[in-house]
Amino acid sequence: MLLYSDTGRAWKQYRQDDNIGTFPGNTNSDGIAHHKLSHSIRTRFLRFLPVDWSPGGWVGLRVEVYGCAYKSDVADFNGRSSLLYRFNQKSTSTVKDVISLRFKSQRADGVLVHGEGQRGDYITLELHKGRLALHINLGHSGHLSVFLGSLLDDQHWHSVLIERFNKQINFTVDRLTRHMRTGGLDDSLEVDYELSFGGIPLPGKPGTFLRKNFHGCIENLYYNGVNIIDLAKRRKPQIYSVGNVTFTCSEPQLVSATFLSSSSSFLSLPVDVVMGDAKEQLSVTFQFRTWNREGMLLSTWLRRETERLLVLLVHGQLRLTHHRSALQSSDIVIGQALSDGQWHTMSVRVGGLQVSLSVDDEPPSTLLLKETAQPGKSVLIGGCPPTLASQGCRNPTLAYQGCIRSVVINNHPINFYLVQQSLLGNYSKIQFDICGIRDRCLPNYCEHDGECSQSWNTFFCDCSGTGYTGATCHNSIFEPSCEAHRLTGSASGFFSIDPDGSGPLKSTIVYCNITEVKVWTIVTHNSTEMVRVQGSSLQKPHVMRFNYSASLEQLRTLVGRSEQCQQEVLYLCRKSRLFNTWDGTPLSWWLDRAGERRTYWGGFLPGVQQCACSLDENCIDMNHFCNCDADRSSWENDTGVLSYKEHLPVTEILVGDTNRTGSESIYRVGSLHCYGDRFLWNAASFYQESSYLHFPTLQAELSIDISLYFKTTAPSGVFLENLGAKDFIRVELSAPSIVTFTFDVGNGPVVLTVKSHMPLNDKQWHYVGAERNVKEASLQVDQLPLRFLEAPSEGHTHLQLNSQLFIGTASRQRGFLGCIRSLNINGITLDLKERAKMTPGVSSGCPGHCSSQNSLCHNRGKCIEKSSGYVCDCTHSAYGGPNCKKEVSVSFESGSSVTYTFQEPFSVMRNHSRQSSAIYAQSSNSRESIAFSFLTKQTPAMLLTVNTYHQQYMAVILANNGSLQIWYRLNREKEPDVFMPSSLNLANGQLHRVQIHREGRDMYVQIDKDTNLKYSLSTDKELITIRSLTLGKVTGRAGVDEEVLQAGSQGFIGCLSSVQFNHLAPLKAAILNRGSSLVSVLGNLVESNCGELADKSSSRSLSDNADTGSRGKKLTNASQSDSAVIGGLIAAVVLITLCAVAVMTRFLYRHRHERTRQMPTVKEKDHQPRPELRYRAELDLHSAMRDSRKEYFI
Repeated sequence: MLLYSDTGRAWKQYRQDDNIGTFPGNTNSDGIAHHKLSHSIRTRFLRFLPVDWSPGGWVGLRVEVYGCAYKSDVADFNGRSSLLYRFNQKSTSTVKDVISLRFKSQRADGVLVHGEGQRGDYITLELHKGRLALHINLGHSGHLSVFLGSLLDDQHWHSVLIERFNKQINFTVDRLTRHMRTGGLDDSLEVDYELSFGGIPLPGKPGTFLRKNFHGCIENLYYNGVNIIDLAKRRKPQIYSVGNVTFTCSEPQLVSATFLSSSSSFLSLPVDVVMGDAKEQLSVTFQFRTWNREGMLLSTWLRRETERLLVLLVHGQLRLTHHRSALQSSDIVIGQALSDGQWHTMSVRVGGLQVSLSVDDEPPSTLLLKETAQPGKSVLIGGCPPTLASQGCRNPTLAYQGCIRSVVINNHPINFYLVQQSLLGNYSKIQFDICGIRDRCLPNYCEHDGECSQSWNTFFCDCSGTGYTGATCHNSIFEPSCEAHRLTGSASGFFSIDPDGSGPLKSTIVYCNITEVKVWTIVTHNSTEMVRVQGSSLQKPHVMRFNYSASLEQLRTLVGRSEQCQQEVLYLCRKSRLFNTWDGTPLSWWLDRAGERRTYWGGFLPGVQQCACSLDENCIDMNHFCNCDADRSSWENDTGVLSYKEHLPVTEILVGDTNRTGSESIYRVGSLHCYGDRFLWNAASFYQESSYLHFPTLQAELSIDISLYFKTTAPSGVFLENLGAKDFIRVELSAPSIVTFTFDVGNGPVVLTVKSHMPLNDKQWHYVGAERNVKEASLQVDQLPLRFLEAPSEGHTHLQLNSQLFIGTASRQRGFLGCIRSLNINGITLDLKERAKMTPGVSSGCPGHCSSQNSLCHNRGKCIEKSSGYVCDCTHSAYGGPNCKKEVSVSFESGSSVTYTFQEPFSVMRNHSRQSSAIYAQSSNSRESIAFSFLTKQTPAMLLTVNTYHQQYMAVILANNGSLQIWYRLNREKEPDVFMPSSLNLANGQLHRVQIHREGRDMYVQIDKDTNLKYSLSTDKELITIRSLTLGKVTGRAGVDEEVLQAGSQGFIGCLSSVQFNHLAPLKAAILNRGSSLVSVLGNLVESNCGELADKSSSRSLSDNADTGSRGKKLTNASQSDSAVIGGLIAAVVLITLCAVAVMTRFLYRHRHERTRQMPTVKEKDHQPRPELRYRAELDLHSAMRDSRKEYFI
C-alpha cells in the first residue's frame, strides 16, 4: 500500500484508476515487479505499508521510486486575505478564458476566484461543503452552476482547470471533467476592474468579505497565461494584496485517525491522566466524519460503573442516552444529516446534576441527572473492547466507522502519536495520520438518473421514479414493445415501452392496438386535425412542426425495431400544386426525422417525386404524377401512406402554392403506426460445433446485461464469449442441466451456476439472463431461483475486453449446437439472422412450430414443441383450451369467495418473474398486471383484493352507485390512493372487461374499450411479501379502510371470468387444484360459461342468480341442477327461430326480384361531382374514421 503526504503528518492512500490501492510485489529473491502509476502525484513524502508477505519466501522489502523535481509558486491565505488582479483598462471582455490552479485546505467552504461586470456577467469558483462549485453568467439568461469533486477539504493538493471558449466550458477537478454549455445570447465574459483570488472583498473596505473566503494554500495560479502568484511575489502593480498573504504554505496541525472496523475498532483514553483538579467534571470534544448513519461515538461510566453515558449516531442524528439501570434510561436527540461525509464537531459536558450535548454551531441541549455525576476513569470513543461486552457495550452493532480528529478531554488535546506508540490509552483497528474516507458516489455508478447514497464500505442506488431497477438502476421495468405486451396477455391500451431496454433512452407512452392479426404501435403528435392553408408561397410558406409524444431518438429506435411503419398524409387541394408543372420544382414538401427534405407523397420508394395515384396508375391527368399538379379548380385528393421506415416519422410539412385566387389546400398528418417486433424472433441455428458468429467487442466496462433464449439437444456448449488480455466473460451450457456465467475483471474468475432439476437440452426454449455490474453479478435461468453474488468492495471494477464477441465459441471451448434467439446485450439486440446468412455452419431462423412470431398460443400461453406438432401450456394463463383462448368463468353466489394464498415469502419481484413473458422476461419490484371480466347487478361489491404481510393492500371494488374504484395502500402511515376511472354504473348485468397495469408510480386502467386512463400513485413502493389474493367476500382485516371493508363484507354475486394477476390465474387454480392448501373456496361456486355467453350476446341480461343459463359443475356445496332440461329447451327454441328466419329471407328475396324486373332501365350519365361535395365527402369520411377511432384510441 502506498501513502503520500506533503507534510509527513496527513497521509493519503494512492489509488489507481480502477480504485485499486495495493501493488503486488515479487515472489522470489531476485525478481523485479515494475508498477507505473496510472496518474502522477506531486508529494514530498512517501510511505510504503506492507499488506502481506510472500507465502513461500522470507520477510523483506526493497523499493525504488522514480520521479522528477518540481517547482511551484505558492500563496497562503489565512481566511482574511486575498489577491486582486487589476486590468489595465476599466473592464475586459473575453471570448476565451483559461484558469488553472492547485489548492489544499482543511476548510469545507471558501471563495477561490471571483470576477463580475456591471452588465451582470460574473464568474465564481468556490469550495462549498467540500465540493468545487463553478458559477458563470454570460449576460441575460446565461447563468450556469455546476458542482464537481468531493471531500476536497482533506489537506491534500487538488488540481483545477477551467477552459471557456464562447459558451462551451470544460471544468476539470483532479481527473474528473464536465463538459457544459451556457445559455443566453452572449459569447463573451465581461469583467470590470479586477479578478479576486481567495475571497470577494467589499469595495472600499479592505479585509471585509461578502462571502466566506478561502483558508488554505494555492499554487501555480494562472489566468489566461499570467502567473498571478509570481506577479504578487515580485510586487507588480497589477496585483493588490488584501490582508496577510504569505508565499510559503503553513503546515496543518490536525492529525486524523480512521476507525476501520464496524465491529472491533475502539479508542480507550484514561480520564484521570488529564482531569486536573475538577474531579466531578468531564468535557469531551472531537470532530468526526463518516457516511454511516449508525455508530457509537462515545461511552463512559458514571457513579462507579453503575450508570453509563452513551453518545450514539442514530439515523444521522446524535443521541445522548443516560442509562441508570438496565430498564431505566433517558435521552436527548440533536442534529440533522450528520452522516453526510462532512466534518462535524461534537461536545459533551458532564458536571453536577446535568449533562449537555452540542454539535457544530447549534446551542447545547441538556439532560438532567437525579444525582451528582461522578465520571469514570476512562472514555471510550468509537467502540468497546471485547472485555466490556458482558457489561452492556453493544459493539458489534453500534461500532463507529469513520474519521475522528481534534480530541480534547477536559481542555487537554490528545496526542495521537502517543496513542499510536502505546504510551497513552489503548486502541484497536485504527489507522493514524490518515482519514480514509472515500466518496463511493464519485463517480456515480447509478445509471438512468438513479440517486446514489453510501455507507463507509459501499454505495446504494435509489431507482424510485426512474423507470429502472436493479443494484445500479440498470434494468428497465418496461416491456420493449407492444408485441412484448401482447405476449404477456395484455389487450389494447396505453402502455409505457422502452425500446432500447437498459440503454440510455427513457421509456415513452404509446398506444398498443393489439389485434389477432397484428399488433400496432401508435405514436401521436401535436397536430392530428385537418389544417386549411391559404395565401402561402415559397417566399412565405406555411410551415407546421410536429412534436411527438416521444423524442426523435426514441422514435428512431422504435421504428428500427418494428417490422413495418407507416404514416398517412391526407392532402386535399384546389388550384394548389405540389410540383411546378414546368420544371418539376417542389412547391410543397415534408421533412423526415433527420430533418432532410422529402418530396414524395406516398409509398415506400424515396427519391421519386410522385404521389400515391402515380404508384397506383390512376391519376386524373396522366401527364402528371400527382392529382394536385393538374391544377384544377375542383377539389382533388393526393392522400398517401408513407412507409419507408428510414424516413419516418414526418417532423415538418411546408405548403407553398396557395397564394393564387381560389387556391387552397387541406392536409392532415396522421399518427405514426408501426407493427411487429423484428427482434423478438431474430434467431440463428448452429449445426456445426466449430461454427460461430462474431460481432464487435462488448463495451461493458462497468455493467452488462445479457438475455437470450436457446434450445438444443446437445449436452453442453458455449452461448457467447468475449476475451481480453486477462479479463473475459462467458455464458455456457456446461452440462445438460447446468448453465454457467463466468467472468474475470482482474480479481480472479467469478463463477455463477444455476442447476435445473430437469434437463435443459430437451429441444424446448429456455431463457437465460446474466448481469454483471460494480455491485453484484446475477444469473437467471427460466423460473429457477435467481443466483447472485456481491462484488468485493475493494478490487478491480472495469471489464477490459479486446477481442471480438463470439456467439458460439472460437476458443478451445466446445461450440454450440442448436438455436439461439432474441440475444440482447445492454439493450441492443444482435441481428443473428442477418449475420447467419454469410456464415458457414449457421443458418438464419430456427426450425420448429414454436420458432416464429405467429402466435400459436394466446393469453400468456407457452408453446411447447412436440415431435409431430406442438401443444400450448396454459399454466400461467387465465384461459384454457388447446390455444389458451377459452374463457374460464365462475358464478359466485352470496357469501362465495376464492382465496389464493402465496407461499411465504413471496414478493411482486417474483410475481413478475423473468418468464412471465414468453419473449422478454423482466422483473420489477413495483409492478402488477391485473385483468378480469365481471358481470353483476350487486352494489357494493368486492371484485378483487390483494394483501401483504406488511399491512399493505390493493382492492378493486364497485361502490354503492356501481362505479369502479381502485384502492392502493402501499404506505401504512399515509392515506390510500383511490382512483375512480369510470362514474358509470357497471353493475348493469352486462359483461365488463377491466385491465390494470402498474409500473412504479404509473398505473394504466382500461375498462372495456371505452375508458383508457393513466394515473399516478403517490409512491412507487412494492407490495412487499404478498399474503393472499381474494375474489369475492372478504372478512374484516386490520388496516383496511371502511369503504373497502363494506364492499368486502358484501362480497360478490355474479360472474367472474378470466382473472389474471401477474402470472397467476386464481379462478383456474380454484377449478384445477381443488383440495390444494394454496386455494381456499368458500360458499357456492359454479364453473360456468357465463363470461363466454355474455360476451357473445351482450344485449342479453342474466337473472339475479348468476348461474342461470350456465352449465357446469359446482366446486363446493352445490346441489345438482336441471341443466340438461334447460339446455334441451334452449336448443329447440334456437332451431325454430332459425327456420323462421330462413323462410322470411326467401320470401323477401323473391318479392324484391319481381319489382326489379318491372322497373325501366335507366342509364346513368357520367359526371364529376361538385368540388364542395367532394370536399364535404372527404371531410365526412375522415370525420367518421376519426369518430370510429375515438372508440378505440382514447
